Amino acid sequence: MLDKQVKDKILKRFRLHEGDTGSSEVQIAFLTEEINSLAGHLKTHKKDFSSRYGLLKKVGERRRLMKYLERTSIDSLKNIAKKLKLKTGIKEVVAPVGARLEAAK
Repeated sequence: MLDKQVKDKILKRFRLHEGDTGSSEVQIAFLTEEINSLAGHLKTHKKDFSSRYGLLKKVGERRRLMKYLERTSIDSLKNIAKKLKLKTGIKEVVAPVGARLEAAK
């Protein structure tokens, strides 16, 4: 569970508009912070299997939210992934070499 100060800080950074508390971007940011916290806990308490289960549930929830953002707003997903330093698995579409040469002329 996150402290109120940490939540407020994350909320101010990732909200889309004033009063936004539940957008996908904010939820992904909250889950990422909780995942990082649990990962640190599990590094010292290797046999805490109930926390490991909670971590896996949070990772799955974040993955589902990111898939939703990929379907609805790919730019938003790229933006939040860059801010949080997350891997998305989205390939950048690069034009073939011949098309780039034609465009450069």
